[in-house]
Amino acid sequence: MIPISDNIQSWKKPIITYWLIGINLGIFCWELKLDASNQLSSFVNSWGIIPEQTNAAITNAIFYNSAAWIVVFWRLISLPLALFLHSSFSQILGNLIFLWVFGKTIERVLGQQRYLLIYLVAGIFTGIVQIFMEPKLSVAVIGANGAIASILGAYIMKFPQAKIYSILPLIIVFVPVEIPAFLYLFWWFVQQLFYGIGSLNISGGVANLGYWGQFAGLVTGAAFMRMVQRRYNNS
Repeated sequence: MIPISDNIQSWKKPIITYWLIGINLGIFCWELKLDASNQLSSFVNSWGIIPEQTNAAITNAIFYNSAAWIVVFWRLISLPLALFLHSSFSQILGNLIFLWVFGKTIERVLGQQRYLLIYLVAGIFTGIVQIFMEPKLSVAVIGANGAIASILGAYIMKFPQAKIYSILPLIIVFVPVEIPAFLYLFWWFVQQLFYGIGSLNISGGVANLGYWGQFAGLVTGAAFMRMVQRRYNNS
């Protein structure tokens, strides 16, 4: 299933969504350039989330050497930066399609500032969840999966019965269908299995955000939308 639009009409341009898509595509093109010059592995390992290194630095700073907090700070900087790195064509394509279909509507509902806030905060939070849930993971975790999951969670909370215009590829025939929004909640997790298609050449490999991290993103987005709705109803 490939979502292409929803039935929520709005004339307001989703400026932040445009910028997020543009930034992600721009950085991915930079990754392709680094890949061609065999520099991508070093770049990803420097700026991706590596739970084992982060946990080792935290342990060292707390129990052995306070100067190691500099290393902790350096590793934590990777949390927002890793949001804009992707390891494969299928990963960035899947993330940006979902960001376009669901993000533009959520931007209209929340406003530009709160929309950008939930994107960044949820993305960073899911990275932290990954660090503590898989402390021994020694490869980089990159991608906007957690941030996109939060947008999907907010959308399902606000528009659970919305219809998503989709196309269903059947060999070489594309069948247009309307699918309830909440079904994409399940499809989001299923499509993660295909994110290895078109992988870039990164030595040592990379890892997608774990399902617990993406679930944390979904819950964060839904909770944020719920809080906004309560404030609106009480005002």
